[in-house]
Amino acid sequence: RSDEKTEIKTNKITTPITKTEDIWTRYFKGDSVAKYVLRRIGENKYQFLHKSCQEYYAAQKIIYDIISWKPNSNFDLSHQEFQQQFEMYIPRLLINRKLLNEETGIIKFIAERIHETTPILQNLKSRLFRIIEGSKNNINISIAAANAITILNSANINLHNQNWDNIKIPNAILDHAFLEGTKLRGACLDNVSLFQAFLDNTDFTNASMNGVYLGEYAYLDQHKDVVTTAQFSHDNLRIVSVQLIKRSEFGIIWDAISGKQIQLLKEHSADVTAAKFSPDGLKIVSYSSDATIRLWDVSSGQQLHILKGNFAYAITAQFSFDNSKIFSYSNDKIIRIWDVSTGKEIQSLKCDIKSSGVQFSPSSSKLVSYLSGKLIHIWSVSSGKRLQQLEGHTDLVTGARFSSDGSKIVSCSNDKTIRIWDVSSGRQLQLLEGYYNGVNDAQFSLDDSKIVSSIDRTIRIWDVSSKRQQFQSVEGHTHQVTGVKFSLDSSKIVSCSVDKTIRIWNTSSGQQLQLLEGHSNIVTDIQISPDNSKILSYSVDRTVRIWDLKSGIQLQSLQGHSHILEDAQFSPDSSKVVSCSIDKTIQIWDVATGQKLQLLEGHSSGVVSVQFSPDGSKIASCSNDNTVRIWDVESGRQLQLFEGHTGPVDIVQFSPDGSKIASCSHDSTVRIWDVSSGQQLRRLEGHEFRVMGAKFLPDGSKVVSYASDKTIRIWDVESGQQLHVLDGHSKSIINIEISPDGLKIASCSRDETIQLWDVLSGKKLQLLKGHSDEVRALQFSHDGSKIVSCSLDKTIRLWSINNKSNKEKIKIMDNTLADSDKCSSSSFVKCVWQAGVQSSGLLMRKSIWENVKGLTPSLMLLVQQRGGKFQSF
Repeated sequence: RSDEKTEIKTNKITTPITKTEDIWTRYFKGDSVAKYVLRRIGENKYQFLHKSCQEYYAAQKIIYDIISWKPNSNFDLSHQEFQQQFEMYIPRLLINRKLLNEETGIIKFIAERIHETTPILQNLKSRLFRIIEGSKNNINISIAAANAITILNSANINLHNQNWDNIKIPNAILDHAFLEGTKLRGACLDNVSLFQAFLDNTDFTNASMNGVYLGEYAYLDQHKDVVTTAQFSHDNLRIVSVQLIKRSEFGIIWDAISGKQIQLLKEHSADVTAAKFSPDGLKIVSYSSDATIRLWDVSSGQQLHILKGNFAYAITAQFSFDNSKIFSYSNDKIIRIWDVSTGKEIQSLKCDIKSSGVQFSPSSSKLVSYLSGKLIHIWSVSSGKRLQQLEGHTDLVTGARFSSDGSKIVSCSNDKTIRIWDVSSGRQLQLLEGYYNGVNDAQFSLDDSKIVSSIDRTIRIWDVSSKRQQFQSVEGHTHQVTGVKFSLDSSKIVSCSVDKTIRIWNTSSGQQLQLLEGHSNIVTDIQISPDNSKILSYSVDRTVRIWDLKSGIQLQSLQGHSHILEDAQFSPDSSKVVSCSIDKTIQIWDVATGQKLQLLEGHSSGVVSVQFSPDGSKIASCSNDNTVRIWDVESGRQLQLFEGHTGPVDIVQFSPDGSKIASCSHDSTVRIWDVSSGQQLRRLEGHEFRVMGAKFLPDGSKVVSYASDKTIRIWDVESGQQLHVLDGHSKSIINIEISPDGLKIASCSRDETIQLWDVLSGKKLQLLKGHSDEVRALQFSHDGSKIVSCSLDKTIRLWSINNKSNKEKIKIMDNTLADSDKCSSSSFVKCVWQAGVQSSGLLMRKSIWENVKGLTPSLMLLVQQRGGKFQSF
């Protein structure tokens, strides 16, 4: 407590006594802000209610300490005179007392103030630059300089083309910084972080870079063929890699730190499937189609043992956790256990069916195997006996793994369940349900408190003791919301808006995680990539943009269309994007590079919808020219032309198996086409007006269509018969979604409501009211228990559909974004560049590294590989 009044009194023996007055009492009277941010924890002791309050006030103190300084003269000073006086004061500034790298909240609060336009803060940015400049001549302000440049970078201020020779900014954080053409000759950059920074043409001559962090390593390029597998040793000090075709050698052992080749592995006589380290990193096991398993010494590269059995090839081989044994599984349906020290076979476990997977327990005393069936077996390694047979799954088991203490097993199956078993008794302890498809993999967290599982493209995390989720209110968009999507693991919600932004929300807490800015006009819609790592957005600004779902960083800006985009989609493997436009073209893009792969031309009018086939090999498109077309992705060639509609076609969709296409049109019909033959299979008639959309059920047996006649219709694909007419909305239907299990339909409308329908009976299940304007889009969560919706009323709402009385919402309030509508064209360009830099990895083309001190050999190799030069000529 710094603001404390002290009164000195003297007693009979003249010993000073200090009596302190609690001056805080006056702040807790009336409506003082102190009572909202502080709590009393003892006599004359107070504590902030939350760390963010402390960070905010600390940031404010640092800011006003910087901007309140004034020169010692009332006369106009030259820039140099002003700088000299300011430099003399910098050592006394609060920003020079402590490195703020661990105080991310304080950095963020200061960075946010840089963009404010209030007169009192207008000099903050320039003074931070002056602090950096001052470090050229005074090493005693290096902490202030490091903090200043870290804050500027956090605020996305471009730092390019600066003359910063001899600045001293040790420990600064310059991740994703835009430093193109900046001169840093003789600079002290010790321990600076330059992760994914843009360093093209940057000059580091004579700089000190001890401990600099570039976030990447040099690549290892000694293989002569395609590398099929690579694995770290458990201590991360070595790497073993295997190439596709066996030549004079099949594998290489590398030093992971220096990138140097340590040993070559040469003895297999046929293609090698894989090579794996032992847990202690001293040995490697490899297995091949030459009918052998081989054991190698890492330090010498010498072959220790050849493990041979009556099999044509080994499917897998792996060390036990205690390094003493290897299990192998081969094409003869036998699990073999080998002694590492002798190379002799210890046990032979015969499986009734081909095994899908095998794993040692952590103690190496047991094995679990799951077969190409519904059973899981637990084996004793010492006796070779089957200890338990776990029965319960009703379809193919796809995975089984031990918990870290070896007491439990988690298994998953195509029966759409995850099961937890007790190893000693074989009893099923828990059944986790809710999936709408088979579960691919499941495993315990390190502390066994959670389970992570995957299904197709979805990842879910289960709390073993609880599966409950909660939802809260959040704030953000300042204009109408045009699209909303769940991430594939349902942990995030992504929304886009007329306010030109995309926002990422935490589904559980309702907190806004990321604000994605870059589009210069309305964001029309967003998509989540099938691998759950990226966001695709397209806009009236004629661009498609790719963003990182986790960080919110813009990865690519795809520019090539000459008119407004109508649709854009990821390919099933997330490697490509297809977009279409009123400009009559379809364009295919590479997600990783942003390069245009194909330009598909043929439609004679605007293309309004595109979709990849389920296997990603084809694209279906429809157009205002009344046609539907099928294209080959690899060649860009048109494969089929479907003609028959007598009006513009709005939507085209592949069936789940990719054999059929449904299209809907202004001519009030839905048509089903055969992809391979190009024949029209069904013409579905019944709607009175334009059909707005049509979607297959997950099993492909039915098609659901909706039209401007305010009805939804369910059709049987095989017969073409109309099964149900869903009539309940009072205005046009804007969109529908089908639940993951195919049993429910959710529809949204201009009548401001969402209605939930039963697919089998056609009956209305629920009416969801709450939006105060038309509902533009909606989506089921991937477990089918919730619906997220967005509206022109600027809100996103989250609805629980399990309990009819339970209606939850995420409301987007009118939170004004600082200067979001006031960006000049130049600031917009900077924003785009910076985002592009962040996505492109570490760039250092034509950068100069002459006489740089402190670079390790591995970093020097990385610099060379990325186009850096160690000589200035």
